[in-house]
Amino acid sequence: MAAPRVLAIVLAGGEGKRLMPLTADRAKPAVPFGGLYRLVDFALSNLVNSRYLQIVVLTQYKSHSLDRHVARTWRMSPLLGNYVAPVPAQQRVGKHWYLGSADAIFQCLNIIEDERPDIVVVVGADNIYRMDFSQMVEAHVSSGAEFTVAAIRQPIGLADQFGVIRTRAEQPDRIDAFLEKPTDVEGLPDAPHEILASMGNYVADADALVEAVTRDAENPQSKHDMGGDIVPFFVDRGTAGVYDFIRNDVAGSTDRDRDYWRDVGTLDAYYDAHLDLISVNPVFNLYNNEWPLFTGYTGLPPAKFVHAGPGRLGHAADSLVSPGVIVSGATVTGSVLSPGVYLHSWSSVSDSVVMDNSVVGRHAQVHRAILDKNVVVRERARVGIDPEHDRSRGFTVTESGITVVPKGTVIEP
Repeated sequence: MAAPRVLAIVLAGGEGKRLMPLTADRAKPAVPFGGLYRLVDFALSNLVNSRYLQIVVLTQYKSHSLDRHVARTWRMSPLLGNYVAPVPAQQRVGKHWYLGSADAIFQCLNIIEDERPDIVVVVGADNIYRMDFSQMVEAHVSSGAEFTVAAIRQPIGLADQFGVIRTRAEQPDRIDAFLEKPTDVEGLPDAPHEILASMGNYVADADALVEAVTRDAENPQSKHDMGGDIVPFFVDRGTAGVYDFIRNDVAGSTDRDRDYWRDVGTLDAYYDAHLDLISVNPVFNLYNNEWPLFTGYTGLPPAKFVHAGPGRLGHAADSLVSPGVIVSGATVTGSVLSPGVYLHSWSSVSDSVVMDNSVVGRHAQVHRAILDKNVVVRERARVGIDPEHDRSRGFTVTESGITVVPKGTVIEP
């Protein structure tokens, strides 16, 4: 039997209010991550590595940098009919922008009609993980379900933070109920301390998906959400399946990072996800060359570490340092530095995320901070050392004490 024709849809319209100020002038999927990447690169890399090469990226809020990144970076061979195409909200149906993730697909049904796929893979654009979607598609087709939800095992104590999937006892790959952030729920039969949480990734028969989002668009009571409305639609029909992420076997993965998935919906989660990258045996391994992560940086010089005299040693430890970075007599520990960062002599950056082209002046200190692009920390200035002082300067300080500095800010002593 011939392989099914697959169209991939990336839902990249997220506003990302909880990531402010990093989303002040960019969409959430465009937020930089891990030095070189943007959040959307992880979803796109997973799809491309899964050999799904017809991909549309549905954008909406503050999408310029996201559209530019996708257009410049993710270019496929048109000779073979492959593409990654950003599709902005177009108001094709009614004079309104997307009302939710299901409405985003409904308003772009012309793409499905043009491509005529057998299967549609729908994924979010703002989570950190590796996943072979071809395995999920195979499981979906074999199960006979019309719509399959990818699910990850989470501690039962976190159930109230997720859409929780309850399966049928006699059919563990079928969804019996979809519970939105429940406060009282039973654990899994084989792991009573765990629940299955929706990852926001779906595989659907194309005809069934078209029918579902079309009916949803006609329902004035709907919130037009994939998780909140479309999944229950298929559960009620008895045709909703679940794919346990623990079954997914990505090439080159290890026992340590095999089922890693991180929702970076808050500033603290975004910061913690960076810490997962920099340990000796990282929780999430950027160096898996069998399942590479793609992005758009080219033509940059190597990172440079200069000065090795008494009292002035340019060095970095337990850190990721991107191409184009210059560490000039500065000390870097436990941090992630993006391209073009320049650290001057006797400065220190510790436990921080520093984005593109930011400059840290002589004797300046950056600690437990996230600096967006083009931030300038003046000579002898300090950030992240005194949270109350940072708040008084108008900077965001998270619950865990991470100071976040908006793009282009100049920090004075």
